[in-house]
Amino acid sequence: MKLIQTLTMAVAALVWAWATPDAGAQTTRTIRIVVPFPAGGSADTLARIFADQIGKAGGPAMVVENRPGAGASIGYEVVAHAVADGSTVGMISNSFVINPSLRKVNYDPQADFAPVCNLVTSPQVIVVNSASPYHTLSELIAAAHAKPGELTLASLGPATTQHIGVEQLKRLAQADFTYIPYSGGAPAITALLGGHVTAVLQNYSEAVEHLQAGTLRALAVTTAKRLEPLPDVQTVAEAGYPALELAVAWFGIAVPAKTPAATVGQLSSLFSAALAAPEVKTKLQTLQLYPAGTCGADFAAQIRAADASYRKIITDAHISAE
Repeated sequence: MKLIQTLTMAVAALVWAWATPDAGAQTTRTIRIVVPFPAGGSADTLARIFADQIGKAGGPAMVVENRPGAGASIGYEVVAHAVADGSTVGMISNSFVINPSLRKVNYDPQADFAPVCNLVTSPQVIVVNSASPYHTLSELIAAAHAKPGELTLASLGPATTQHIGVEQLKRLAQADFTYIPYSGGAPAITALLGGHVTAVLQNYSEAVEHLQAGTLRALAVTTAKRLEPLPDVQTVAEAGYPALELAVAWFGIAVPAKTPAATVGQLSSLFSAALAAPEVKTKLQTLQLYPAGTCGADFAAQIRAADASYRKIITDAHISAE
């Protein structure tokens, strides 16, 4: 009871701060969340979950605006050039830092934005058909060493988080897999079930039903720790290779670079409070998304590191957007 009272008082203080304008704070009650992806996808659903929760807690009204196109660059550019008063926030993901290495964009992921919070992560899993002879990642990689170029590793692609994860694994393991791109996660899984590819690097959320049904087998997860639903499945690091940090999808919030620090802090507190709400946690579990809650300078450092790593992999592997 005391904890609930404390949280209620904290949210009330945030709402009061939001509604009390000063030189460095938000002065408008309605905020648009720009989602650079089509309606109905994971990013869109996530934005609406947070907008709804923040509104229910008495925070500012939030409206979701979908601005897809150009590999999400259009939506990112909208946020980069918006008025820096806290009235516009953007949902960002891995493509936010991948795009500048692949195509001409009118934004700089570091200079044009102030990171607010990394909200959630979406783990990736390396899976094979249940009839496959490979039961561990080490066995799969050993086979790739023995038969260079013969084994195929598929994913969503090209030039996606998953594609970059495939290239990162190939380099870490010095394994010559042949990369096979697919237009979506579902087609890649269909190809795997049909025996057309050897393995797939996939969002766990898109593979979970097949794993539960026993038609697919998980060899490893890309996260730093084992997934709770897959306690017997090794991480890539446990298999003897550094974690595939570039293959972990994430979704966060950022605002235009010149947004006042006080406003960025208020937004961080509002989204963090929503992330901690039990009903939000339940909804995230349904989507197979995992809370991150990395905010401010820590999130900015994560973006800088990802930017450098993606640029190197994209250059070394000659990845293009085509």
